[in-house]
Amino acid sequence: MAASNRGFGIVMNTSRYAAFAAGLALIVSAGPALAQTVGLTPIEQLHQALHLTPSQETAWQLYRSASDVPDKAQSRRRAASTLFRTLDAPRRMDLVEAEMRQELTDLEHQSQVLKAFYATLTPEQKHVFDERTLPPPGDGQSQSQY
Repeated sequence: MAASNRGFGIVMNTSRYAAFAAGLALIVSAGPALAQTVGLTPIEQLHQALHLTPSQETAWQLYRSASDVPDKAQSRRRAASTLFRTLDAPRRMDLVEAEMRQELTDLEHQSQVLKAFYATLTPEQKHVFDERTLPPPGDGQSQSQY
């Protein structure tokens, strides 16, 4: 049993990396730069800092709606983890493959939405967005991985 769990752990670590990448695509992390406005969520702080025009709001709302994907993916991974223990080895691999395909699909969607929103920003807004959406320091990821 330990060997099968170890193998799943490797796959789930890959899944966590995909989830981390998805999170980076959405760029809604709560870094120190975003923690300066008391009472607002990080995404609300970003929205406020960007000073969007009315014509940019539609793209913002699409970008914002894509931020639900990591939560849904986390729920999906929990369900898969529970199901995983009841499956034989070939079906476990099928489950892992399906999960990874869905993560890639989610990441591609998030990337498209992010790029569409980013294209609406002025150069000054892009600078604010880029600065405020960096992952927090000490996130445990090596710079060489990117």
